[in-house]
Amino acid sequence: MPLAPEIMIHQASELTPLWHATAAELAGWDDSPFWAFPWAGGQALARHALDHPDLVRGRSVADFATGSGLVAIAALRAGAARVLALDLDPFCEAAVRVNAALNGVAPEFRAGDAIEAPLPGVEVVLAGDVFYERSLAARSLAWFRRLAARGVSVLAGDAGRTYAPREGFAVRASYDVPTTVEIEDGPLRHARVLEILP
Repeated sequence: MPLAPEIMIHQASELTPLWHATAAELAGWDDSPFWAFPWAGGQALARHALDHPDLVRGRSVADFATGSGLVAIAALRAGAARVLALDLDPFCEAAVRVNAALNGVAPEFRAGDAIEAPLPGVEVVLAGDVFYERSLAARSLAWFRRLAARGVSVLAGDAGRTYAPREGFAVRASYDVPTTVEIEDGPLRHARVLEILP
């Protein structure tokens, strides 16, 4: 990972052909292979967890919209007692398993829509790059605020996505994240780690 070089992740070497291939083969499902590359918000969140292990050390963590599993892996490497990787896309399970094995860790995986899930015992929720689509952003943010009101620490990595919250958060860190113009609008993207408030 450019921003977290201590973590290894399998990545698509040719992103555009992969995107077109999944669009052709996965009719009826979300054809976007979000699990095939590291997004800037997730990289920022992973870097923050590695640099501030006290956030997760010994705690039960959920990585919402895990994608490749990058943030889940970072949380385990930072000392989390347990990490539950959550994603709507069942293809993410394979990506998470191979990437976790590459890094010598083993998060749990749960497929399906996790929004509004009670997450018993979870003390920290991490979410990288979930504010790119209006409905997902609104549903996620409302859930995050309810979790925060219950005492769960909720941190979101955001790279200036359109539907990021305008208020109700504290900025815990910011990073300039190397990326690729195949998935972003430039080779560097500014990303923040937001603590979501109740």
